[in-house]
Order: sequence, then C-alpha cells, then structure tokens
Amino acid sequence: MVEKTRITKIYTKFGDGGNTVLVGGEITAKDSERVEAYGDIDELNSIIGLALVGLTSKKVRNILSKIQNDLFILGADLASKKNVSVPRIKKNRINWAETTIDEYVLEVGTLKEFILPAGSFAASTLHIARTVCRRAERKIVSLGKKEWISPNSLIYVNRLSDLLFVLARYENKISGQGEIFANFKK
Repeated sequence: MVEKTRITKIYTKFGDGGNTVLVGGEITAKDSERVEAYGDIDELNSIIGLALVGLTSKKVRNILSKIQNDLFILGADLASKKNVSVPRIKKNRINWAETTIDEYVLEVGTLKEFILPAGSFAASTLHIARTVCRRAERKIVSLGKKEWISPNSLIYVNRLSDLLFVLARYENKISGQGEIFANFKK
C-alpha cells in the first residue's frame, strides 16, 4: 500500500530544470519515455472526464468512472519502477474490460463497415479518448523495450481502446445519432 502524501504546495520549482521525480524518488527527465507514457494516461483520463459531460447513459457514466480510477492506478504504475510498491493494474481489470466490451458489442452489433469517429458530443469525445489511448499504448510499448513495465499495463490499455470504441458506438446509438459510415466512393 502506498502511503498517502498530502500535497501542500502546487509548485515546487523542482521541475524548472526539466526534471521530475518518479514514484519511489528517482529523478528523471520530463521528456523521458516513462513520463511521456504516464503523461498520455493523464491526458486520456482528462478527456474521459470531458466525455462524462455529455453522456446519455448512466451505465456508461459508471463505466467511465471506473476507468478513470483505473487510469489513476495505471499512471502510478507507469510512474514507478519494478522495485517500488504501488497499486498496479491487475488481471481482473483486464477481464472486466473484456466482459464489458462483449456486453456492449451485443448492444450495438458487430461492425460490418468502417465508421467515422463522429456523432454525438459524448461519442465524439470517446473517439478522441480512444485515439489518445492508442498513442499511450504506443508509448508504453516503446518504454517496455527499454525499461520494465508491468505486463498488465499494456494489455489493459489495449483492451481499453477497444472498450472506448464500443462505448462511443453505444452512445451514438442511444442518443439517436446513429453511426456515420465511411464513404470510400468519390
């Protein structure tokens, strides 16, 4: 269990030189692959917060709230090395994401055509979240080639992008917007 630290000051001036402190106390550059990876997770969490503003479904609101908590844990996971004791994404969260994807695919149906990342405000925002999630996944892959990462972190992010895609489709369905199919004919 990580000891809770009370934030007493918003600015410390420590980062003015381009460095930051990882969970566990190690100093690293702010543009390191590890900081880039957990920075993308933080951005993803913020975009999900924006998606919550326009949601139609209370069930999706509950799911996104769980995801936001998972992302907070994932950020701590990515901000720490193997020898640091922090909460980490567990296999049960991956299983939950898979089960939730399967449940919502039943609601929206199997995709037979490409769709555009558009529709209602919430669906469009979830599509943006999906693309940020994919970027975070790429950064986690790069980080994992050079440094240790928790194996579940990459798997969870991979499932999460699929879940965000399915939830965007669901939001378009229940909002009455429907899906906008890609037109390859000019």
